[in-house]
Amino acid sequence: MSLSRRAALAATLATAAAPRARAQAQPIRIGVLSDMSGPYRDISGPNCVVTARQAVQDYGDHGFAVEIIQADHQNKADVGVNIARQWFDQGVDAILEVNNSAIALAINNLAREKNKVHLNSGGASSDLTGPGCSPNMVHWTTDAWAQCQSTGGSLARAGAKRWYCITADYAFGHSVQREVTRVVQQNGGQVVGASVHPFPQTTDFSSFLVTAAAQRPDVIALCNAGSDMINCVKQGQEFGLAGRGIRVAAMVGFTVDVNTIGLAQAEGLTLTESTYWDLNDRTRALAGRLKGKMVNNIQPTSVQLQAYGATLHYLKAVTAMGAAQAKANGLAAVEAMKRLPTDDDAFGPGRIREDGRKIHPTYLFQAKSPAESKTPWDCLKLVATTPAEQAFRPVADGGCPFIKA
Repeated sequence: MSLSRRAALAATLATAAAPRARAQAQPIRIGVLSDMSGPYRDISGPNCVVTARQAVQDYGDHGFAVEIIQADHQNKADVGVNIARQWFDQGVDAILEVNNSAIALAINNLAREKNKVHLNSGGASSDLTGPGCSPNMVHWTTDAWAQCQSTGGSLARAGAKRWYCITADYAFGHSVQREVTRVVQQNGGQVVGASVHPFPQTTDFSSFLVTAAAQRPDVIALCNAGSDMINCVKQGQEFGLAGRGIRVAAMVGFTVDVNTIGLAQAEGLTLTESTYWDLNDRTRALAGRLKGKMVNNIQPTSVQLQAYGATLHYLKAVTAMGAAQAKANGLAAVEAMKRLPTDDDAFGPGRIREDGRKIHPTYLFQAKSPAESKTPWDCLKLVATTPAEQAFRPVADGGCPFIKA
């Protein structure tokens, strides 16, 4: 039976209107807010934009467009919060990364106020799922509690009982020092002193290292990260701390840090990572897809892979609930993320706990010797694995105010 002229015209107009309607639909907008030029640039920075875009590419077309934008918070809370507020007011649906814990804690409150989504893949303070938690946030990062539980706990149990902390003077550094103290004391040791250095203004750590060495600790715990941690390790080598029987331990360290230090100086350095590019077949496959895209041709750090995983899972939640609803209700989007099991090539299967904490195993690594390394980025060997359900602070101990006892 042939169509009438009117019916045929109506069908033609409907077909033509469909792509226009889809084109006019508002995209899901994700803003990567990171340190693009400072001490954490190599840990996170521009390469978190790369991995977020890779997540969008790997996810494919699910009926909605995705836009990734970026900005530099400059490690200044006022700058970061102002950018976040402008983004939310201009229609950004989720802010990703935020690798400065002081800024991340402030954005937790802002996301809740604006009913948006905070996908934290870089801030390491355990307060993000503790006193400063938000129902509008997912914390994908391996935090200070988990890092210190793995690295600090293993050294303390092996006989390192006297500790000295060198600490970055902001929320992250103090959170790490608090967790180091906790785990050392739990294992029969003591923190015999601490030096707090300005952040991010410090480059010369010699006075802090000399003060620390005078206390004759078994371990100097570096409660900082990025270029600060790198400079401490290098300057500690120059002072010959190893020859005095003093071990320098990075409480928060990454693959790119070991590569920057060089295995000749980093050999034996212990650190905890949430994943590693050469951990298994899935991580190697993801690293292969990122090859040629990463700034400075580095292998991705765990923070950059966390940006990948958080983005991918957020897109799954958007699909499950519908893009329009996800844009309208950030809290509902986070709740959808919590309901869905997580699974990606960086972390494998896992889940998001009720306080927003992403649950996955953690891995204790040791920097290889130059002779053990086969390629420039073959720098870590696996020492121990902490199972997912043991790797993070129990939810009952966190003090998250929106979790009912």
